[in-house]
Amino acid sequence: MLAAPSLAGQRFAVYGLARTGLSVLGFLARSGAVAVAWDEAEAARAAAQTAFPDIELQDFATLDLEGLAGLIVSPGVPLNRHPLAARARDAGVPILGDMELFQRARPALPGHKLVAITGTNGKSTTTALIHHLLVSAGRNARLGGNIGLPILDQEPLAEGGIYVLELSSYQIDLCQTLAADVAVYTNLTPDHLDRYDGMQGYAASKARLFAMQKPGAVAVIAIDDEWTSAAAGHLPEGVRLVTVSAASIDGSAQALWPSLQGPHNAQNAALAIAVARALGLSREEVGAGLESFPGLAHRMEIVGTVNGVRYVNDSKATNPTSVAPALQAFEGIHWILGGLAKTDELDACLPHLAHVRAAYAIGEAGPLFASILRPWLPVSLSGTLAAAVAEASAAAKPGETVLLSPACASFDQFQSFEARGEAFRAEVERRAAMERRSAMERPGP
Repeated sequence: MLAAPSLAGQRFAVYGLARTGLSVLGFLARSGAVAVAWDEAEAARAAAQTAFPDIELQDFATLDLEGLAGLIVSPGVPLNRHPLAARARDAGVPILGDMELFQRARPALPGHKLVAITGTNGKSTTTALIHHLLVSAGRNARLGGNIGLPILDQEPLAEGGIYVLELSSYQIDLCQTLAADVAVYTNLTPDHLDRYDGMQGYAASKARLFAMQKPGAVAVIAIDDEWTSAAAGHLPEGVRLVTVSAASIDGSAQALWPSLQGPHNAQNAALAIAVARALGLSREEVGAGLESFPGLAHRMEIVGTVNGVRYVNDSKATNPTSVAPALQAFEGIHWILGGLAKTDELDACLPHLAHVRAAYAIGEAGPLFASILRPWLPVSLSGTLAAAVAEASAAAKPGETVLLSPACASFDQFQSFEARGEAFRAEVERRAAMERRSAMERPGP
């Protein structure tokens, strides 16, 4: 697994001991560094103690930060308001994350390239697609980062390898020197504004990925919104800019890519194509990879067809802007939405309601979203996901689509968007099984 010999003998404090924190502890141990750790949850501390019996656990409320080489925190720690972050800044201790530790490991790795992808929407699909294009063309590539795969837990690539990492703005905030050979920007729309000073602060966070690039690097930016366009005009000297747009993708070509339908996937594909070409893939290799890309779970994922009705799991669409592409991609939609609202509006979705037959509102945001949509289309206040699937299935006709695209976080009723998507899949599979049993019981001709 990865290690950074340059960190040997240095002392770090690690705050947050979930998956990323445990990954960091292992990395520091392999690097010969010393760690003191803490998590407010007793269960997380116990898990860390089991995994690392010699780890020093100390409540950071009383920890002396002086002399630390760094405070390493989970990306979920709000740097703008957490008292520990303020104490570290006052003590002159750098606040770091796992992506910065990866950068510290890079000098000891065999020669390689780093592709880093950020943006509000589409970054997971773009990351997975770039990785797929590389692997399907026979390149040695590794996937990691915000997509759910801690990069520090992975084995180093051989000479010529390519690391493909998805980065959230929170992860970028915890980087000081991460220098991507190819940095990618999908788009910027309102999100996470509780962590930033408005959209300007959010945009500044994303732009830091490009500010850390070195001369000779490449920036691939989709200039379909004002924020990404502005970032394209402020790159470091010597960084080569490649701009793309969803409009540059030919519709007849996109029709050949089963898992890349919809205008948002046109943007994802345009970015991935530009990156692949910058890394030396041929047009033929890129084309074959686009056709074979399987897509990502919970992102406009077709989970089944029952009685001629298509069921699409788009649970990852946790804000209205990320829902809009799904509403454009299908006709005859029975739309399931709701959960823990990030906004009190659905403005990005309203222009596409002509594709929607009816809506089924669930969760905490259900009453709010039902009131917004009722002037435009039939709405059922279903309450739960299971009830919504049942109602939508009863109303949908063959050729139509039942779409889970919530425009909300999941945490009112589910532990994660993944859990919500799996619950939707289970409901669809249950209905498919019922249909199979019904078909077997029907008398023959």
